[in-house]
Amino acid sequence: MITHLYEPRGSCVDIFESRDPRVLLSGPAGTGKSRACLEKVLACALKYPGMRGIIIRKTLTSLGSTALATWRKFVVPELVAAGALKFYGGSKEEPAQYRFWNGSTIMLCGMDKATRIMSSEYDIAYVQEAIELTPTDWENINTRLRNGVMPYQQLIADTNPDMPTHWLKKACDDGSVRMIDCRHEDNPVLFTDSGSLTERGHAYISRLDALTGVRKQRLRHGLWVASEGMIYEGEWRPEVNLIDRAWVPAEYPRYWSVDFGYIHPMVIQQWAVYPDGILVMYREIYMTKRTVDVHASDILKACTKDGRWREPRPTAVICDHDAENRAQLERALGMTTTAATKDVLKGIQAVQVRMRDGRLKLMRGAVLERDSERYESGQTCSTLDEIPGYVWDLGGGKSAKEAPVKLDDDGMDAMRYMVAYHDLRSRPGVRFM
Repeated sequence: MITHLYEPRGSCVDIFESRDPRVLLSGPAGTGKSRACLEKVLACALKYPGMRGIIIRKTLTSLGSTALATWRKFVVPELVAAGALKFYGGSKEEPAQYRFWNGSTIMLCGMDKATRIMSSEYDIAYVQEAIELTPTDWENINTRLRNGVMPYQQLIADTNPDMPTHWLKKACDDGSVRMIDCRHEDNPVLFTDSGSLTERGHAYISRLDALTGVRKQRLRHGLWVASEGMIYEGEWRPEVNLIDRAWVPAEYPRYWSVDFGYIHPMVIQQWAVYPDGILVMYREIYMTKRTVDVHASDILKACTKDGRWREPRPTAVICDHDAENRAQLERALGMTTTAATKDVLKGIQAVQVRMRDGRLKLMRGAVLERDSERYESGQTCSTLDEIPGYVWDLGGGKSAKEAPVKLDDDGMDAMRYMVAYHDLRSRPGVRFM
């Protein structure tokens, strides 16, 4: 006999009992919502022989280090050890999947590589971090839920809260998706049955309590909120300005923008100029407590192999004005740098224009290496993370929209340098090689 123990609590019980066609578990970080969704997928596979399920995230790469890590470590180790569940790595004909002894299967998919799964039919689909999806992604998954082995077909998903105007929140508000709110007390790793914090819970909740602003409201309290005075509130639209990872054609010019830091993150953004002048950030370093020469070595390794460039050299490296750091970077890269245009308000306005008309885009998964210390403490770990909390400084008697708050703005500064270089300088359209 195979024994697997899992006792859902609170909202995690609700997802097991739900038969709604579309359900979203929404809540702060660390509530156990992903584990609950994975356990339900497993329960369905065991209860309904021949069932077809699928586990999805926006990108297949991110799935491996998140949902699948939990799946392998906590959800299915007993079945795998007993030989009742086997992993199949996929082929040209079939995607990667888990195969149960009773004929049930669970496919693995990133919506960035969804062609093969879109030709199949399923009984249940689980989407992790559903705010990453577009409405089209969501509807495409819905159309595949018609396998008919289970008595109901269901799309379940989880997410940390985002903007209150996000399309997924609106779908919950209009009733087309049922939202189940999650709390930290639902996670037995953090709270005992009596509601007291565990030792691990004390450490985890303390980190979340140390957050500020919109990140605390979302990741600690589970609220769908926008920052008061958010600078790019009306312009930033993930469905327009955030794109999937893709190969950048070699003929597209490249530029790098740099904001120096050590205690604060040092940011090196790599941009490509697409046709019609669209700026796309396709790679970045966002890391603390490393010296300039180490950052330079890391970014060069990403662009070269055996001393040869794998992509075009940057036309310009646009930097903050720190003279000492610029000199160090120039020596380490073997390149000259260009001082950034530093007019903050004009730079912000130029970024707003580009966001609004879709000529500024960020690629998902652009960060070369996640800053583990910042990640563990819930701080921003990329330029993308900074956008919701980039706000106007409305305190101290200052007039509205005079200057941004100088906190978690290193990626915002580097992005502004890039846009200002292209849009705020009077120069001929000549590219220097």
